[in-house]
Amino acid sequence: MQFPHLFSEIAINGMTLKNRAVMPPMGTGYGNADGTVTDRLVAYLARRAQGGTGLIITEICAVDPRGRGLPTQIGIWKDDFIAGLACIPRELHRYGAKVALQLHHAGRETFEAVIGMKPEAPSAIPSAVLGQSCEAMSPERIAEMVERFAQAARRAREAGFDGVELHGAHGYLLNQFLSPFSNHRDDAYGGSEENRKRFVLETIRAVRKSVGGDYPVWIRVSADEMIRGGYDLSFMRRFAPQMVEAGVDAIHCSVGVYSTPGNLSVASMDTESGFNLFRARAIKEVVTVPVIGVGRIHRPQVADEAIARGDADLISFGRQHLTDPDFINKAREGALEDIRWCTACNQGCIERLSFEMKSATCSFNPECGREYTLPLSGVDAPGRVWVIGAGPAGLSAAMTAASRGHRVEVYEREAQAGGQLIPASRPPHKAAFGDWVGWALRRLEKLSVPIHFHCDIGLDEIIRQKPDAVILACGAYPATPPIPGLDSEIVADAREVLIGKVELKSPAVILGAGYVGMETADYLLSQGIEVTVLEMQTAPPVNSLAAHGYWLHKRIRRGGGRLFFGAKVIGVEKGRVIYCLPEGEKKSEQASLVITAMGAKSENQMEEGLKKLQIPYRIIGDARSPRRILEAIHEGYKAGSEI
Repeated sequence: MQFPHLFSEIAINGMTLKNRAVMPPMGTGYGNADGTVTDRLVAYLARRAQGGTGLIITEICAVDPRGRGLPTQIGIWKDDFIAGLACIPRELHRYGAKVALQLHHAGRETFEAVIGMKPEAPSAIPSAVLGQSCEAMSPERIAEMVERFAQAARRAREAGFDGVELHGAHGYLLNQFLSPFSNHRDDAYGGSEENRKRFVLETIRAVRKSVGGDYPVWIRVSADEMIRGGYDLSFMRRFAPQMVEAGVDAIHCSVGVYSTPGNLSVASMDTESGFNLFRARAIKEVVTVPVIGVGRIHRPQVADEAIARGDADLISFGRQHLTDPDFINKAREGALEDIRWCTACNQGCIERLSFEMKSATCSFNPECGREYTLPLSGVDAPGRVWVIGAGPAGLSAAMTAASRGHRVEVYEREAQAGGQLIPASRPPHKAAFGDWVGWALRRLEKLSVPIHFHCDIGLDEIIRQKPDAVILACGAYPATPPIPGLDSEIVADAREVLIGKVELKSPAVILGAGYVGMETADYLLSQGIEVTVLEMQTAPPVNSLAAHGYWLHKRIRRGGGRLFFGAKVIGVEKGRVIYCLPEGEKKSEQASLVITAMGAKSENQMEEGLKKLQIPYRIIGDARSPRRILEAIHEGYKAGSEI
């Protein structure tokens, strides 16, 4: 056994787990609008249980309709929910997993549009992120909510769940009462540290009484809020033993709230794997119950070593379960090369759920969230399918079409596969993007799909060879606006800079502050190059509220990079970039290297020819429209499943 500690049994109050891997709660948006469970949610969770994980904790389940944080959040505030919720443990138990229900109340971290009334909280202080006004809970309402949690736990046991987890982390209601950042009460539930603990301890005791002493109950906490005015790790070390005395059987040790800079609760690629484990160890030192560690952990090696060191007793692998639901079984079998690794890009999961208000998925796993429609059907008559382009869209299409039985060949004009993921993997903290390319190539090799490099396929070759279908994944080329001097020898495209085709010179001026421009700036600063970024828009295109965006802005600022917004570039001449600011002031920046990052244009010239030839075809990824990695891989999957 390569990971003996990870794959050893452990018990939580009589609930024996076959291994120490945990799937923590992650919001999906797969529930019904009335709070009931859907087939989609059950299939998604069951697929993770099938992958070998010992303990699976459902996403947030509302104990009260006023505590919902999402329009499609599942609920447990009345007995009518029991029958539907029972489908989850019944299905997951088929695969030997234990399953717990997470009991949740959003407090102020929700919108009136979601719950139909003003949110409630310890104090009438709006969420620092959402800005939604709220009202303070009365002592009578607090007592009612304690009972709501208790009855929800009772229903969870009746529904067949093996345990319950109280959500006391990430700035939700239980956490809000604990924190001086959100609790400004002057009664028995606020003010002193002991008063701020009261609601949580009363809830734990009530839950324990409702389910009995032999039923696993634990709590997820933010060990340190990591925000000015909040509590810190020393507070949680004092509080943890009191929660155990009140009746919790384990502590799930997370970090941060949603207004914590950099969103450490769902840490991006910019943070180190296992960055939060020292906090789990600090909690473990003061309690006698198991501690679950979490914090951007996706490699089984990291988990096994953490358990061996005594940092934690169990390890939560969050988004890795989205990217590859079979990774636990693969790790147990030693098939690490077959694992599709999570990049912590956050595009498909938390940011899609929070910013786009869409149900969650995974950028690199297009089957995530589609489990209820799978498996893909094979083809009755395998055809010859040509995929033009070996970027992420093309590789995704090739894998999917080949898995259905088609005879697939991939043609790529460059010397290597990966397309835009090659330059995208070069900036700091982004090497994991290249891992997916390696995984895809190994997958295609197993499917016996050849990739022909240095092949710039045209219509003549398609006419001569007559494939049965064509998938155009030719990508895009850099947009070059009509600015005088962009043809100068000191001007280069950002992607060429990142793949090493351009000699780095200082100072450098980057035109465009989208993700390509900002990540190129990050890369150049890491190489010791002075950087100025000029952006035409008056507001930053890269959202600093998104985790990766926050760290990008912070590193560029700390590295001495200069950002100018509302800067309209007029021209490049004599080693200088001339631009105008919004108020009309004309300025210039010295530049030994000028880098364009001003967007891209789709390369899809073959479409008209394919129409005339009447060959079935699909256009996907940047060839359809330049967008993110999520759209590229998902469109490739869709094309491969339909062609």
